[in-house]
Amino acid sequence: MCEGIAAELDGIQLGDKRLNRRSKQLLEALAANPEASINSACQGWADTMAAYRFFDNSAVAPEKILRPHSEATVHRMREQPVALVIQDTTELDFTRHPPHDAQCLNTSRRFGLYDHTHLATTPDGLCLGVVDQEQFAREPESLGKTAEREALPIDEKESLRWLTGYRLAGELAAKCPETQIISVADREADIHDIFVEYQQQALPRADFVIRSQVNRCLTERDLEAGGHVYRKIRDEVQSAPLLGTHVIELNQTPKRAARQATLEIRAVTVQIKPPTERPHMPPVTLQLVLAHEVGGPGDGTDVSWLLLTSLPISTFKEVLQILDCYVARWIIEVYFRILKTGCRVEEIQLETMDRLQNCLAFYKIIAARVLYLTYLNRTTPQLPCTAVFADSEWKSVWRVVKQKPLPKQPPTLGEFMKVLTHLGGYNNRATEAPPGPQPLWVGIRRMLDFARAWLAFGPERDP
Repeated sequence: MCEGIAAELDGIQLGDKRLNRRSKQLLEALAANPEASINSACQGWADTMAAYRFFDNSAVAPEKILRPHSEATVHRMREQPVALVIQDTTELDFTRHPPHDAQCLNTSRRFGLYDHTHLATTPDGLCLGVVDQEQFAREPESLGKTAEREALPIDEKESLRWLTGYRLAGELAAKCPETQIISVADREADIHDIFVEYQQQALPRADFVIRSQVNRCLTERDLEAGGHVYRKIRDEVQSAPLLGTHVIELNQTPKRAARQATLEIRAVTVQIKPPTERPHMPPVTLQLVLAHEVGGPGDGTDVSWLLLTSLPISTFKEVLQILDCYVARWIIEVYFRILKTGCRVEEIQLETMDRLQNCLAFYKIIAARVLYLTYLNRTTPQLPCTAVFADSEWKSVWRVVKQKPLPKQPPTLGEFMKVLTHLGGYNNRATEAPPGPQPLWVGIRRMLDFARAWLAFGPERDP
């Protein structure tokens, strides 16, 4: 598995063959034990020092490390009829051991950076990889000035990253002409500029599904209210006919337990006027989809998603596809959890932000691989496990866990993943959901130790 991950850096160009080779070795070492420190992941002091010198090399940069992985991701996108490009931001907190040139998060006493990731997936949740990223922090003097920044043009605001993300999706649509590209984002991306960009973009262009944050105004006046105000988008879609109901699985979050939710679905096409403070912008025509939970727990976690989209709503099936795109947005939350909990990136201790960001680029590739394996097991469990794992890996784990002779044929991916994640604490009870990323990354760490022993001392070792 980790030997295969080095292929994500095929074609890397760091200006030196030794650096290119070192990048692959370093990726394999960090992937073999993603929870470990750099010192623990490297084999000996010489390799550890080589890793630190690599991170500090002026020829190395995060975008150079990620470029071959991103190109491989685009190749995988071309093989799909539909690909989602999910964008979101997470906070990486290094306050306990900040690099000496670290900047602030939301207060002057917290140090780190914000990581805005563009993650490509299939609509059913298979991670294809990271296509781009943007990382930023804040100067101390800029804190507490949110109201002042509201009046700035979009090019001078942090929210530009959402528009840039949609533009990236448009570039990917041009690179993948046979694939429908859909940009997916949560409420922070509810920006009128994105909707205008879609209207003015030449074909091929990316579609979008964005959750509404603002109860925007339509271009029509509200005559029932006296004609002095404009009608609102939420009122408009709430008054639309009920198209049907749909049941979804809600993942567990810090605020709610996992549960099934029954949603009433409504949809309508509207024309939205520009924000009051930006009257020079044109109105936009788009579709609204409202998914409102019925019979929910009534504890403040009931679902009521108002989605803004460029996708068609002619049939109930099309509307459900829009909802499925937004539900798939949760995948990037799992990705961030793998990055923070599985790879423990907030525990990295390096002296400068440049070194830290170089190191982070490797872990972003590793987190994407763990997520890929997790969802590959759920979407295509019938694959032979040898499509992903080397013989020394699956055979050694099988013998350790099963305590039985090897099967005549390699097990399927679904069969082997149950065995592998058993090493990470997965119990494989009949009522349990398929294994998630946490038992997988723990199992991989132990698997690689077994695989090394198998190669060195096992029945298939060289005489």
